[in-house]
Amino acid sequence: METILIITAAVLWGCGTGVLLPRPAYRFSVPPEEPWRSACPAGHPLNGVGGGWLGRARCAAGDTYGPSTLSAASVTAVVCALLAAAIGSSPELVVWLLLAPAAVLLATVDLAAHRLPDVLTLTLAAATLLLLGGAEVLPGSGGSWTSALLGSFILGAFHVVLFLLSKGFGFGDVKLVLFLGAVLGWYGWVIVLVGTFAGYLFGALCGIGLMLAGRADRTSRIPFGPFLLAGTLAGVLLGSHAS
Repeated sequence: METILIITAAVLWGCGTGVLLPRPAYRFSVPPEEPWRSACPAGHPLNGVGGGWLGRARCAAGDTYGPSTLSAASVTAVVCALLAAAIGSSPELVVWLLLAPAAVLLATVDLAAHRLPDVLTLTLAAATLLLLGGAEVLPGSGGSWTSALLGSFILGAFHVVLFLLSKGFGFGDVKLVLFLGAVLGWYGWVIVLVGTFAGYLFGALCGIGLMLAGRADRTSRIPFGPFLLAGTLAGVLLGSHAS
């Protein structure tokens, strides 16, 4: 009964936060060096709470914009439900549920604009370490803050080298793995390796599928952030059972 209540609460949280994602996703989905969007596609100003970042994905004139509200809420709810089902009542579940909507937002922006905004990636890296530090001192926690810190640092350093050696790897992905390394590192080095490998595998499979479908070639660049995020989710789900 307790598990059902936890999953239900997680789904409601995912739906409630997911419906808020289309507006920031639309505003963040711009090419590098361009300012965040401040108007809808028809040119009407975006008014709302928090300087126009919170509110419905609809302007005063009735025009809608950004990704589908239903899809954003559905994806966020599914992610939260999976986390709740795997982790149960462990303290880190609260951390993962707080981070999940932001992770979905990052994936959405990267898919739309091939961009991972620093204001999201770097803030999430710092927030993750702060929140996990609090989770570790609570009874029943299933990870280590020290390994989370080391995971963030080492995975970030590895991807800096990869960025310098590979033209197909963006520096936004390097900043993203600071966040993902902390998440995976919470469960130990095996999960860091598994989650990272899963992200690369998902990306490779998608690239192969696009080439077979004639929608990409060897020189095409695909947004890698969503696959790294999906691999990290797989690592968390596995790590929660192994811990």
